[in-house]
Amino acid sequence: MSATNAKPSKKDEGKAAWLSVGERGGVLGIRFVVFLCTAFGRPLARAFIAFLAAWYFLFDGHARRSSRAFLERVHDRLVTRWMVYRHILTFARVTLDRLFFAAGKTSPFRVEFHGEEFLEALRTEHRGALLILAHVGSFEAARALASERQFAIHILGNFHNARLLNEALARMNPAQSDTHLIDIGAPGSIEFVFKAEQRIAEGELVATMGDRVGPDGKHLSVDFLGARAPFPTGPYLLAAALGCPVYLAFGLYSEPNRYDLYCEPFAEKISLDRRDREGSVRPYVEKYSERLEHYARQAPFDWFNFYDFWGK
Repeated sequence: MSATNAKPSKKDEGKAAWLSVGERGGVLGIRFVVFLCTAFGRPLARAFIAFLAAWYFLFDGHARRSSRAFLERVHDRLVTRWMVYRHILTFARVTLDRLFFAAGKTSPFRVEFHGEEFLEALRTEHRGALLILAHVGSFEAARALASERQFAIHILGNFHNARLLNEALARMNPAQSDTHLIDIGAPGSIEFVFKAEQRIAEGELVATMGDRVGPDGKHLSVDFLGARAPFPTGPYLLAAALGCPVYLAFGLYSEPNRYDLYCEPFAEKISLDRRDREGSVRPYVEKYSERLEHYARQAPFDWFNFYDFWGK
């Protein structure tokens, strides 16, 4: 599976720290998990994943510390080792389920869609929109359901840190591979903006993450779970450039097989003051942080940012 294994440098902490965290899990390991999924199904694969999560819990000190730091904030108390292990195990299980969703094998899951009417209205009006997601729960479940309901959705982001897993997902369902991914590319590149603009103009959905600072380091620090944390400004700058509606989307996981997908309006249109770009974008970042905290508290073990999110 894909997880974290390298402690970010002081220079990176609080900005794009997650980018310095490499993908762990070799090609053979990921192929073995794919083999278990295809040959024996979800129950046996989940049994193997429990041992794999235990290995990470025992030997990945940075993942343990990052998990504990978050859990103690969200629960406002000291947490047990079992809670930390459960956190890592939930990440492993949701990552495993991504393989099933990518392969179109949705029968093992119970999926509830809250807010589908907003996307239906967009489709009726043939309007595109920007979805802002988070590394909370599973966006793969959301993408699979969107495909099932014939909502065209394209993921915008930096994909090199999860290259092995993304390749495995692509092999399991080539139809949802590169054609539905828009790579941001190197800092300073704006080609992705034109690709996103084309998708929006065609009445489709473009999704991007709002909880990790990108390679350009552009961010604002706002309150999150009782402390200041860095959030990227890129999604709101992009939305202003596209001039399209913006929605938030989260896919929360509950044991053993339930996913609750939430979609909610964020802004009909984002307009920024060129004379005070930071001041005019801050309310949007703060609003996102508030909604992210709401969903993080609702499903705390679904938080999958295993690095020092606050950058202390």
